Amino acid sequence: MPPPAAGPLPPPPPAGPGYGPGYPAPQPFGQRFAPAYAPYQPKKSNTGVIVAIALIGVVALGGGLVAAIALLGGSTRHVADAGYSSTYSSYSYTSTYSSSTYSTTSSSTPSSSRSTGTRSSRTTETRSTAPTQTGPRSVAKLGDNPLFAQANYGLPNVSCSLSRWATDQGSVQRFFQSGIACMDAMWSKTLSSSNLPFATPRLSVPASISESSTPCGSGGTSTGVTPFYCPTNNTIYMPMNRIEIETWGNHPGPYLSILAHEYGHHVQAMSGISEAYGDKRYDAGADSAAGLELSRRMELQAQCFSGMFLGSASVSGGSVDKNVYNEAWNAQNRGDDYSRNGKRDHGTAKHNIAWWQHGATTNRNQQCNTWNSASGDVS
Repeated sequence: MPPPAAGPLPPPPPAGPGYGPGYPAPQPFGQRFAPAYAPYQPKKSNTGVIVAIALIGVVALGGGLVAAIALLGGSTRHVADAGYSSTYSSYSYTSTYSSSTYSTTSSSTPSSSRSTGTRSSRTTETRSTAPTQTGPRSVAKLGDNPLFAQANYGLPNVSCSLSRWATDQGSVQRFFQSGIACMDAMWSKTLSSSNLPFATPRLSVPASISESSTPCGSGGTSTGVTPFYCPTNNTIYMPMNRIEIETWGNHPGPYLSILAHEYGHHVQAMSGISEAYGDKRYDAGADSAAGLELSRRMELQAQCFSGMFLGSASVSGGSVDKNVYNEAWNAQNRGDDYSRNGKRDHGTAKHNIAWWQHGATTNRNQQCNTWNSASGDVS
């Protein structure tokens, strides 16, 4: 597991090298308050073990965070898959985040796609006719990505103004969109400070994924059918029938942490981590021991990024108050422990909890660098 925070951390530098005129210096941030461990108990489900094992079509792979529920020993556990999809037309596997392509909503960032088929053809890139990109560019690196270059860089404290949570589709859409707006305000500055590009992700909140056309398929994973992020069109898919409304009810914290996890995959795409990951996992073999460990590193990093957001927002005075933060803190019991097919591509429940809490209590990009962590910390 990642080490605990060693006390209050210093604020970041007043301005990073990538800040432009439109980005003010980040506000101070540091250690989060100590959370309570049980601010509420989610109501129990009587549906037993709900785990859907979905094989994705030939154009998609991936999953989303949090969907399946396991009731073991009388307690409710939430099984999370966090999703990231790719487009290997001749190569598919469940519950992965191989990304060889992403496009942003920014007109200055051209979309790219890799041809599929043989190994040699996969490495041939074709670019769209979009204008030549100027400004920051993503860097296809993992542990040495520019995102992790500065020890004191993290998310600035931003006061979030979230739309009121309610369980009807319109309210859910507005809540998630307001959450993305707050994440944009934080992550745009952090990416800019590392001279990396930024574009806000798209959001889709259909009643079910069957009502939404996606280039990444249905987002099925080894432990369930879940919310997911599709890098091909930079869209976070949060279907109403996949966000566990029957379990979390009117507690907004767990939903916000799910969204923040999927947004974490968007950050990985913007920074270039996803592209480097996709290439490395392809070379290792998607379901090899090395390939599955790469998947766990990708997933647990998104967990850490989710914690960073909730921790930073919780001390900023806004909608993400201590109750919302504590709800999210207690909603991270998920992972490979509850995978029916035994595939270990998301990390144990112990590590899903630990990495989320580590991000929440340290709020430093470097502290979420799972790529340089020991194998035992991403098991």
